[in-house]
Amino acid sequence: MSGNWKIAAVSIASIVLITVNLYLIEKKESKVERTVFVENWTKVKKDTITDTIQTNGVIKPVEEYDIYFDAKKNDFKKFLVKEGDSITAGSSLFEYTATERDALKASLEAEKTAAEGEMAGIEEYIGKLRSYQGTVTSEPEAAIDESVEKNLNIDITTSSSDLIKSNIEQEMYKQELEKNRLDEKVNMLDAKLSSIEEQSSAIVTTSEADGVVKNINKNLDNPIISIVSTNMAIEGYLSGEEMKKAEVGMTIKASSSDSKKALKGTIGRIHSYPAEEPSLKKDNRFPFQALIEPEGEETEPLLVGSKVNLTVITNEKAGVPSIPIGAVQYQKHPYIYKLTNKGHLDKHYITKGLKAEGKQEIIKGPSVGDVILLKPNVAVKNHSYFITPIQFEKVKAGTYKKFTSREKVRYLLLGILEK
Repeated sequence: MSGNWKIAAVSIASIVLITVNLYLIEKKESKVERTVFVENWTKVKKDTITDTIQTNGVIKPVEEYDIYFDAKKNDFKKFLVKEGDSITAGSSLFEYTATERDALKASLEAEKTAAEGEMAGIEEYIGKLRSYQGTVTSEPEAAIDESVEKNLNIDITTSSSDLIKSNIEQEMYKQELEKNRLDEKVNMLDAKLSSIEEQSSAIVTTSEADGVVKNINKNLDNPIISIVSTNMAIEGYLSGEEMKKAEVGMTIKASSSDSKKALKGTIGRIHSYPAEEPSLKKDNRFPFQALIEPEGEETEPLLVGSKVNLTVITNEKAGVPSIPIGAVQYQKHPYIYKLTNKGHLDKHYITKGLKAEGKQEIIKGPSVGDVILLKPNVAVKNHSYFITPIQFEKVKAGTYKKFTSREKVRYLLLGILEK
């Protein structure tokens, strides 16, 4: 009989428990109805968020200098460097002679000869003037040279002796001035000729910068020599979307299998026009160059042509409130659910900041240290109650023994009622 009584008692208790739970579940505004099982949560953390562009690049010299030669005006003699030679600013590259210089020399010599001829003619003319001047008084009717008579521009048959003498003196003065001018011209031409003679028979072209001789064109087609700088850079391409984020001066980090150390630097140049003509059939690629920062005298030399993995830091914020992107939900405006100390899930609208690396900056919203709900599997009502799974690894027998009998009963009943 006692066994049947026990069975009946257990059955009745079970029915009552099930009925009460069903009532609590179906009751409008019931706590049970608004209780959410929270399995995953996290805290708002102070973190660094870095937005980046990931791309590839290749190590190349920063600059290339082209040297040109004018074969029409000069005669080439010989190269003074070989391909692969390391050179410094001022290093001799090649020799040539200037055909223009020889032509200039011949022109100057001809001009000097002409000036000297004019001077000789003036001296002869002045001699005729002096000779005629001496005969004007003693022999008024003496014969006169036609050139003298023409240049005096007077009628000697009707003019007085004094007028003729005055005109002769004026003409002699003019001729002396012209002779002096020609003499100065000859002296100037002599100086130019001396300067040309002092020059070496061969002219040497020198380098304007340090570098390495990349190419020598022995056919003398321009550029005759190409020189690349010893400083290295990273060159690559950006997509159209990446172009919207990238700017000159942004920090870069790069790694290469050919270098043990990570490379650092900045974007030095971005081409605004695509590498290839724009087309509907292919995506645009925009060339860029990143300058590498030297790390001192012990910097490992970079191998030209090495491939690198490049990170461009487009934006970075340090020490800002951050949450996982998955915790943010949307309903016209972004919001999250905060777990309060009173056991509620409260909706909080937020103002978003930088988003990158799976993190979302919070400009306005919960503070650092607040506990928030990660994306739930079911719909959540604002100000719902929540429960979390027991973390058995944190349950210790020693802690349970510290509770008084009254506390044990209180927490037991609290757990049953919350369920």
